[in-house]
Amino acid sequence: MPLTKYKLGELIERVECRNTNLKYGIDDVRGISNSKEIQPTKADVSNRSFKRFQIVSPEEFVFNRRTTRMGEKIGLGYNSFDTPFIVIEDYVVFKVTSEHLLSSYLNIFFRRSEFDRYVRWDSWGSATEFFNWEEMCDVEIELPPLEIQQKYVDIYNAMLQNQKTYEMGAEDLKLVCDGYIENLKKYVKLQSLKDYITRVDIRNGKDGTKNVMGISVYKEFREPTSKVNKDTLSNYKVVKPKQIAFVQTTHNEKVFAYALNNTNNDIVVSSVNEVFATDNSKVLPEFLAMFFSRTEFDRYARYNSWGSARETFTFKELIEVKIPIPDITVQQSIVNIYNAYIMRKDVAEKLKQQLKDVCPVLIKGAIEEARE
Repeated sequence: MPLTKYKLGELIERVECRNTNLKYGIDDVRGISNSKEIQPTKADVSNRSFKRFQIVSPEEFVFNRRTTRMGEKIGLGYNSFDTPFIVIEDYVVFKVTSEHLLSSYLNIFFRRSEFDRYVRWDSWGSATEFFNWEEMCDVEIELPPLEIQQKYVDIYNAMLQNQKTYEMGAEDLKLVCDGYIENLKKYVKLQSLKDYITRVDIRNGKDGTKNVMGISVYKEFREPTSKVNKDTLSNYKVVKPKQIAFVQTTHNEKVFAYALNNTNNDIVVSSVNEVFATDNSKVLPEFLAMFFSRTEFDRYARYNSWGSARETFTFKELIEVKIPIPDITVQQSIVNIYNAYIMRKDVAEKLKQQLKDVCPVLIKGAIEEARE
């Protein structure tokens, strides 16, 4: 079967559809991640005019021209949903216009690490680097026939559905945990955390661990987004197993960003973060982590943050938090459900990574099949 080489500019068309009639509002605003996901925006858009926001209809793409500080990747998303959403006016929106290319196949093409490397290589600028519409149009792509494209899209969608099923199951378990915490408030006396947690400030030292981590808005440890010299970690704070670390600033994150060290190894975090331990005979750290994982606590932390340029929620504010603290056996019962949620969530994340890893395999397979 024939393979045809194109430049994307021959297959796609830019879309500029503004939300001028304000059909879509703040609940419809979405952001895009460097993992090629569409997600609720983390930016504060409450004071923005939504008239200038762009509408992204189903089967359309959107990307962030700015590639600086994106983890060596491009922020790009594909609207695979049934309804439109809106994005800020700085983004570029486009759609497939050629009958020779399936938009879902192009989505797989974009999700490969090879494409990220190409984008970073082809970005330009000084302090800020950009990958503009003109550069996107200049991207070369080899297209197999539509029936082969569809075959590999079907394989990808089947794997995606499996991942989504695990993800939905995990969210169901989280709803159980959140509901249980809310119910506890009705019959268990609220007590301040100052009697149950202790601030920890142990520095790593020159011969300490190199297991350095950041703290994500998804409330877990992650690889640092900025480059860290692992030979200069002496002043970093140590987070021992079952201890919790959190980010004091809430202005940028918009959430209470924390992480529980549920490994058997020490972790070190930036010295600007706080670390604390619980009295395990009275409060299980996993139970406390459950409480912090709720969106209600994010709102509480934001409301009780203070400052001007940088709003902070410090250890001083944390110890004043009042929560229901049931018997330790009751805590353990709900923690068991929470651990099942974490396990299922981890499986979903691994499946998501497999989806990313399989994209180059699918594109290669489609091309090789067309050459046979």
